[in-house]
Amino acid sequence: MSAFFPFWTRISRDGRLYAVLSAAGFALKAIFVKLGYAAGAQDAISLLALRMGFALPLFLLLWFMSRDPGQTRLTLADCGRIWILALLGYYLSSLFDFYGLQTISSNLERVILYVYPTLVLVFQALLLRRWPQRTTVQAMLICYAGLLIAFIHDLLQSAYGHEVVTGSLWVFASAVTYAMYYIGTGQVVQRIGSMRLTGLAGCASCVLVLLHFVGTGQSATVLQLPAAVWGYGALMALFSTALPVYWMALAIRQLGATQAAAIGSLGPVLTLFASWLMLGEAVSLWQIAGLALVILGVARLKPKQNADVDVAPDSSVVSAVKSVT
Repeated sequence: MSAFFPFWTRISRDGRLYAVLSAAGFALKAIFVKLGYAAGAQDAISLLALRMGFALPLFLLLWFMSRDPGQTRLTLADCGRIWILALLGYYLSSLFDFYGLQTISSNLERVILYVYPTLVLVFQALLLRRWPQRTTVQAMLICYAGLLIAFIHDLLQSAYGHEVVTGSLWVFASAVTYAMYYIGTGQVVQRIGSMRLTGLAGCASCVLVLLHFVGTGQSATVLQLPAAVWGYGALMALFSTALPVYWMALAIRQLGATQAAAIGSLGPVLTLFASWLMLGEAVSLWQIAGLALVILGVARLKPKQNADVDVAPDSSVVSAVKSVT
């Protein structure tokens, strides 16, 4: 037992603990969503409104913690960009993801979302009018081969194939909007700062989600939701939204962005295990094979990413914000 505490202290200091905790928090997001639906959440916007309602004070706290007297003053253009990023990355991407999780497994959802770096490369190649290198294209093909395997497996296992197709399209739309958010963030994160941007864009996204919810005319029904749904919304806000972003920032500070991001790639594997343990979702060799190919493809993208496109500074902190989807 005495040998455990020096080990715990060591991994806390070098950032590995924070990187693993961050990956675990992000991995549990889909699990909490599925549990929320099973507990009685009637629709995606109600569950998302609970999550973002609980997350609002946490994002305010992140913004407060990021304040610095030497910070650049926000211009009107900065404020406009923050609202656009909140619309893309926190509001639309999250909403599309919650729609998709109504009909597909958390495992398939995570595999689809994990291919978003390929979409970033496609969009940036179009913007820069520069065709990716051959090795990058090969890595993208590996990603989509794995995605196709996971998709076909779930499609064949489901008695309602159209629901799998619809849910997958929703989640892919979530990946598309998040890729657009990622590109936009690269234009402003250096000026505003990663944690400051996370807090401000998070607050703006909470406002957008809550306005959407009120606009549906269902705001009174949220009080009638079971206590378990409220609990899962709070757990998502704390452990799959605010804390993972903070933990990832600590990990990057102590490990560097590259190593912290490498540990963060454990996320899909943790989702696979958590869905089996907490949701009772079956895990097959086909799913594992598809996930392995996607992870391999994304890993092969990273060495060439800086050569093919202009990757934003602090990109690992930026990508950590994926928790909100």
